[in-house]
Amino acid sequence: MQIDPAGWLLAAAHHPSPHCDDRPAGTAIDLLVIHNISLPPGEFGGSAIDDLFLGRLDPAAHPYYRIAAAAGPVSTHFLIRRDGALIQYVPCRRRAWHAGRSCFGGRERCNEFSIGIELEGTDTLPFEPAQYLTLARCTLAILCQYPAITPERIVGHSDIAPGRKTDPGPFFAWVRYRDLIRHHGLDHCHTHTRDTAQAVSRRP
Repeated sequence: MQIDPAGWLLAAAHHPSPHCDDRPAGTAIDLLVIHNISLPPGEFGGSAIDDLFLGRLDPAAHPYYRIAAAAGPVSTHFLIRRDGALIQYVPCRRRAWHAGRSCFGGRERCNEFSIGIELEGTDTLPFEPAQYLTLARCTLAILCQYPAITPERIVGHSDIAPGRKTDPGPFFAWVRYRDLIRHHGLDHCHTHTRDTAQAVSRRP
């Protein structure tokens, strides 16, 4: 997988979202945030997630959609479906609206300096093997393009919004994810990516 100069991952399906804007001038992209999402909660498939990120979710179609719509416009850079399909909504160089109120390393407004990846899933069910494989490959492409994202700067939404968010949840297998990064990173991109993949695999 490769990210082009505009910030689009060439291997992903591109569904451009209007819910994005420019990052502050001079901002380094140095954080990767992993989320989960399902619409309605606990249900998979269908167009609701796509509709949410593209600003066309019908609040009358389901009671929960009114809650989602009331929260305001949201987006993410990437979504990984249950079958491993990868969709990109916002180019990496632009700011997606995925983190909300958040703080990492003493810096607030994590949207300004992060990339967001949503996994179709919930806090209460395991994720699919195909999702981990796509996530690892997508992560390696991001690390190659944005080397300021070090192993310590790959986090869950719950890490940057504790008490407010719980995703990707207790069923997200961090060790499995790191092992896949290590495996697929051995011959990937350049020395930084290989070193980062190995370092990620050593994290507890």
